[in-house]
Amino acid sequence: MLLFPWGLSIQAESINQKQFIYDYAELLTEAEVEDLESLSSELSEQMNTAFMIITVNGTEGKDIVPYVEDFYDEYAPGYDQPHGNTAILTIDLEERDVYLAGFKKAEQYLDSARLDMIRNKITPDLSEGKYFQAFSGFINTAHDYMGYEPGVNPENILFKWWFQLAASVTIAGIVVALMAYRSGGRVTVGAQDYMNSKQSGVISKYDNYVRQTVTKQKKPSSNTNSGGGGGGGISRGGHSHSGSRGKF
Repeated sequence: MLLFPWGLSIQAESINQKQFIYDYAELLTEAEVEDLESLSSELSEQMNTAFMIITVNGTEGKDIVPYVEDFYDEYAPGYDQPHGNTAILTIDLEERDVYLAGFKKAEQYLDSARLDMIRNKITPDLSEGKYFQAFSGFINTAHDYMGYEPGVNPENILFKWWFQLAASVTIAGIVVALMAYRSGGRVTVGAQDYMNSKQSGVISKYDNYVRQTVTKQKKPSSNTNSGGGGGGGISRGGHSHSGSRGKF
């Protein structure tokens, strides 16, 4: 590595995907495109998955889902290989549609439920026309979520650093308090030392089981999706994917 330092920069680039931002609707400035390309290139390398953005002003009469599927079939994106690991955010300005899809490794680590959470996070920025913030939010959040094993809720409070810090401080405080409380010595004499069980008036005790009551209540739905969902599917080229769609 010391003799061939240029090897690091070569490995940092995708062996397949060279472009990550396809701003056909021209929603971004040149500087914003460059920043997103740089961000996506860096984070894509870390997860071996291409994080892509596609903006269009109309999908040639297609629904947005088959449009994304045909794009994947035709352009063969993927960080590791053609038709490889890819996470795509597509928005159609004409229909105000947004669709997130995960192929190959991203289908497993960014399943439809996780894509729903990402879409819910970025939709307010999309609705307000803050496209750069929404796109960078997608890239960063998708990258973070892929760091969790499939089946785990990445928004679980147990994974938040501030909760872990608070829990650590609380536990440490309890331990120190117990140590301080016990530092003065313990009383080893109790009531049993003064009681003569043979002469005690308490000869027995018992509990009576009276009744049991069971109530049932319907669990409210935890689905927080507003006008979204859609799940994944299989492209005409036979490539399966996860998915989440909605309006913005």
